[in-house]
Amino acid sequence: MNAVKRIYEDYKILLRSVPSMVTTMFVLSVVCMNLLASKELYRSEFFCLNCGLALSWISFLCMDCICKRFGPKAATKISVLAMAINVGCVIVFKLLSMAPGRWAAYYSSADAATGEAISAGIDSTFGGAWYVVVGSCTAMFLSTIVNSTLNHFIGKKADKGGYGGFATRSLISTCVAQWVDNFVFSAMVSHVFFGWNWTQVLICSTTSMFIELLLEAVFSPMGYRISKKWEKENVGHKYLEKMASAA
Repeated sequence: MNAVKRIYEDYKILLRSVPSMVTTMFVLSVVCMNLLASKELYRSEFFCLNCGLALSWISFLCMDCICKRFGPKAATKISVLAMAINVGCVIVFKLLSMAPGRWAAYYSSADAATGEAISAGIDSTFGGAWYVVVGSCTAMFLSTIVNSTLNHFIGKKADKGGYGGFATRSLISTCVAQWVDNFVFSAMVSHVFFGWNWTQVLICSTTSMFIELLLEAVFSPMGYRISKKWEKENVGHKYLEKMASAA
């Protein structure tokens, strides 16, 4: 009970310290990218890209900003919170997909049979599958630990306060963590349930990582400015003081 109470108090201070907009963007990116991951962006004989790539870089950029200001434990805690909210959303989506009724697209369809098929397809998309949720949460949890730990370690060695240091720690940690995220999900879900061979798993993990890394590189100057603004305005000082005193 003491451990649970301590975790609760840490979260309470942390959520009051991390700007709400960043936490909101983090959570929304996790929930939405898991929904969008069910739609293919490109598919060939060797690999497949999904639309979740369009948003996955946002969660890693948020993690980098949080890690720079609040440390790796804080970034991991926010990530775990986002995963918990995502699981809650998945449960709600699943229950509502089982509820009777038709989606709005039914009424704009050419005939009743087509409308029923469209509604069933939307229900299937929002209802999801248990193995996708398990694979996604496992992949994100492992990649979060890798990203936060590596970001903090590189930051201690290479970050002197300028953009170069921020970019170095962010891009290297994101590169490794995104590959871990893609590989774990592809191995657990795509290989086991969708019949991908290991060549497809490896190629998809690597190509997806490069696309996500490119997107983060484009927006990393914004992440640097955000983290520097937090530092200048002494954002989250109560959490940092609490962590310092606990150490």
